[in-house]
Amino acid sequence: MRDVAPAPTRRRALPRNDPRQYDDLAGEWWRPDGVFAMLHWLAEARAALVPPADRPGALLVDLGCGAGLLAPHLAGRGYRHVGVDLTRSALAQAAAHGVSPVNGDATAVPLADGCADVVAAGELLEHVPDWRRVVAEACRLLRPGGLLVLDTLNDTLLSRIVAVHLGERLPTVPKGIHDPRLFVDDRELVSECARHGVALRVRGVRPEVGGLLGWLLRRARGAAAPAGRAPRIVPTRSAAVLYQGWGVRKG
Repeated sequence: MRDVAPAPTRRRALPRNDPRQYDDLAGEWWRPDGVFAMLHWLAEARAALVPPADRPGALLVDLGCGAGLLAPHLAGRGYRHVGVDLTRSALAQAAAHGVSPVNGDATAVPLADGCADVVAAGELLEHVPDWRRVVAEACRLLRPGGLLVLDTLNDTLLSRIVAVHLGERLPTVPKGIHDPRLFVDDRELVSECARHGVALRVRGVRPEVGGLLGWLLRRARGAAAPAGRAPRIVPTRSAAVLYQGWGVRKG
């Protein structure tokens, strides 16, 4: 399927976490060695938490879907994949990969209560001014027994060092893409989900070290480097930097 992506443009000087960055980086979404590479790895790990649909017509709502990076990993699972995002240039690419696009705000999703069998919120909560409103919307969309899956960055000093001060020196994180003031404490997230009827479990995750080093080496060598497997996202003991969450809405 042909990607719908405008030609890369020179990036503007924008404030941290400014949504206009995603238009400037529109040509990067589906490049496996581009600045959004880690989002591909995280999408695969997020999809691993989603079981096959258990009924005809099951709906998965992908909040902050971007260009639809979750879609290839859900193929054959039996879901209608609806993606919600503010960035139209990203939604055009998501649609080209089989996602039904909805241009909207994750704090006020234009979909019915209890419509979703699964709600995914990947790498979204640390980009919104009020993550609690996004959690409330995600839980509202879930039917009883529906599954919430997410991943985000923790509100810790270590997370700020790793994701911003160190991470933005690597080719896996666009410079200025995060505002560390918006990072999400895992304990507060668990508590907020519980308020809305979802018992969330969390675990720390990270890229496997060997795979990440190999990927960085191949990328440094450029086009002459042989293709290799992308790094896997693996569990880690600490949730102090990056973590996944998953939980079922009570009926």
